[in-house]
Amino acid sequence: MLELRPNCQRCDRDLPPHDPAARICSYECTYCADCVDGPLRNVCPTCGGGFAPRPIRPAKAWRPELKLGLANHPASTQRRALKFSPEDVAAHVARIAAIPPGER
Repeated sequence: MLELRPNCQRCDRDLPPHDPAARICSYECTYCADCVDGPLRNVCPTCGGGFAPRPIRPAKAWRPELKLGLANHPASTQRRALKFSPEDVAAHVARIAAIPPGER
């Protein structure tokens, strides 16, 4: 199950569980659409992969017998920050942004 991290790891924008601007890589690194489409150029600063919209977990358990939804599986509250300097990220992005994510 996805953690649903609460913030953009680059700009620290809040990304609540229902925010359609949240983007994740296959390792769940989480960024906002503005950072992904802008300075990151669809390159994860950690793994080098691309991003996809983060799925929205329903607030309500539509099948109560399964105990699903945010009430039963809340989003993470642990904020995360990018571990690389802006210069390192820019160099990493520049090195591989021209390669389509499926070929990286």
